[in-house]
Amino acid sequence: MDAEERRRGVLELARRTGSVDVGKLAADFGVAKETIRRDLSIMEAHGLVRRTHGGAYPVESAGYETTLAFRTTRHVPEKQRIAAAAGDLVGDAETIFVDEGFTPQLIAQALPRARPLTVVTASLATATSLANHDPITVLLLGGRVRGGTLATVGHWTTHMLSGFVIDLAFIGANGISREHGLTTPDPVVSEVKAQAVRVSRRRVFAGVHTKFGAGSFCRFAEVSDFETIITDTALPLPEAHRYSLMGPQVIRV
Repeated sequence: MDAEERRRGVLELARRTGSVDVGKLAADFGVAKETIRRDLSIMEAHGLVRRTHGGAYPVESAGYETTLAFRTTRHVPEKQRIAAAAGDLVGDAETIFVDEGFTPQLIAQALPRARPLTVVTASLATATSLANHDPITVLLLGGRVRGGTLATVGHWTTHMLSGFVIDLAFIGANGISREHGLTTPDPVVSEVKAQAVRVSRRRVFAGVHTKFGAGSFCRFAEVSDFETIITDTALPLPEAHRYSLMGPQVIRV
């Protein structure tokens, strides 16, 4: 097996399992750990993986995106803390956009229940979870349903969203970086997110530390478009400060 074939094998394994370990890869492929570390460095330079201490995890891209089911198994305690902190930011907002994805779904569950709210979402899972909760009114955006994320996309989705003025939007992304802003792999998803950013008075990005520094195919917003970023404490404090210099308040929980 040559180096290119080995790296393809490493990437396939990383995408299938969610992360890879240097020691196990070295044993599986019959090469030195230093060879695997060199492979991962090259793959990171090509935007395919992100290095961690002792391993790496895959970066979502135009050719690879995790499903909603997979996201419900990763970094769950961190996502729960992020969602709770997001719920505290609602303030006097009456109309709220909740993005697709597992973290936004948790945010929906953390919204205040003591007063009327109108929640706009493209997520079938979020709409279903809120539908029976008075006094919350749910507006589900129409459109084509993506099987992997159970969210609507397309012209109908963005057209319906364009007719609203939303007080507060909770937005997710597959990657966020100071160089490229907020990104996602699929152009039709990017269009929905960009429209949500355009029609919202306040915008909050909520995502775990693994999103930071990653870049995907389609950019839909700049870091400076957001008033607040909520993430977990695994994002180093100096890096959080660099993002705060671009405009948003950065909350680590």
